[in-house]
Amino acid sequence: MRQLLLGATFCFLGLGSVKAQEYQFKTVTDIESTQIKSQGRTGTCWSFSTTSFLESEVIRLTGKDIDLSEMFTVRNTYSDKAVNYLYRQGKAQFSEGGLAHDVINSVEKYGLVPENAFTGLQTGEKRHNHAELIAVLKSMLDTYIKNPAKKLSPKWRPAVESVLDVYLGENKKEFVFEGKKYTPKSFAEYVKIKPSNYITLSSFEHVKKYEPFVLSIPDNFSNGSFYNVSLDELVSATEEALKNGYTVELDCDVSEATFSSKAGVAVIPASSVDKRKALKEIVNEKNITPSYRQTEFENFNTTDDHLMHIVGIVKDQKKNTYFKVKNSWGTKQGNNGYVYMSIPYFRLKTISVLVHKDAISKDLKSKLKL
Repeated sequence: MRQLLLGATFCFLGLGSVKAQEYQFKTVTDIESTQIKSQGRTGTCWSFSTTSFLESEVIRLTGKDIDLSEMFTVRNTYSDKAVNYLYRQGKAQFSEGGLAHDVINSVEKYGLVPENAFTGLQTGEKRHNHAELIAVLKSMLDTYIKNPAKKLSPKWRPAVESVLDVYLGENKKEFVFEGKKYTPKSFAEYVKIKPSNYITLSSFEHVKKYEPFVLSIPDNFSNGSFYNVSLDELVSATEEALKNGYTVELDCDVSEATFSSKAGVAVIPASSVDKRKALKEIVNEKNITPSYRQTEFENFNTTDDHLMHIVGIVKDQKKNTYFKVKNSWGTKQGNNGYVYMSIPYFRLKTISVLVHKDAISKDLKSKLKL
């Protein structure tokens, strides 16, 4: 189901009679996206958000509204992550987490499949839960790393794959979609998703501007490359992409008390005394400088703890701009599953964004040598 354009102006969350500062939002840009899903009890927001991003890309590129499988990507990424963990002798991240480029890497290596070809759920299951799966896999891998037999059996790889088969399902080699047979690779071509068209932008002070770099964060197990731009350029690139009909995948920190999926807003109040008030009413927000952003990152107050999908722009009655962010925690929270993120929150708490390279300006492309 496509996400329909919301009406012009609406009151925020039915909070009662409108007060002078109580949020009222007006849609500026709302790009077609697919139905909000729930990632269940998993740490796979990276796949849900980036798959949602790719679904919007499929709509933009083909006009087709196709529900893509998040778990096909997750299953293959778990497999790659297991190999990485063992080869690094356990000195690497092995968890449910990942980043946007892991989905792009998976598309390049394995392709894509529709949701009805691979759900990742076994018979009778209705909700994703990977806690036991990851615990079992990590225990197995840790045993292989200890190598009690003093000679690692080549059976370790098929053993890992067997566990993934049991919990998530066997990999699809081919399937039928709308009466035609595809492989995952040919299906990715059918929906016109070309991995080389997508780039990741970030903004940090400890690396050179306009050059690719590997960001040292725990979930970057695959050593994905980011382009470093100025903070103002990171914001403007996101805004311009949305205004030109491109959605944006977002990796950010949601640990702040003023990020509220329940209230449906994410803001950075200038005064700490306004934290509770800011969830209901417009307050003055902090001026976020690059140096302050860098300090918060180095103090681990900003971490890569959640990925979501930016699908539009809204403004409040004071003309403040917010990004309309599609979450993967179901539709019962906040604004029907969406969060309105202020520009100050975005400036402070964004780790990176993934965009189609055609979405960025000619000037920025030139700086990045694209």
